[in-house]
Amino acid sequence: MTWERTWRKSTYSNGGTPESCVEVSLAQDALVRDTKNASGDVLAFSTTAWRALINWL
Repeated sequence: MTWERTWRKSTYSNGGTPESCVEVSLAQDALVRDTKNASGDVLAFSTTAWRALINWL
């Protein structure tokens, strides 16, 4: 699943240390993973939940 998707570093990671960066993959849903552990666990958000989170930030 996660290896077939396009990932990009979150713009919210700018200015932080490389150890605190996350990557996002947006398709029919939103996946978030730790940059330094790409094969690790992934947070999954529905489109509605992702938009609510981004609007809240």
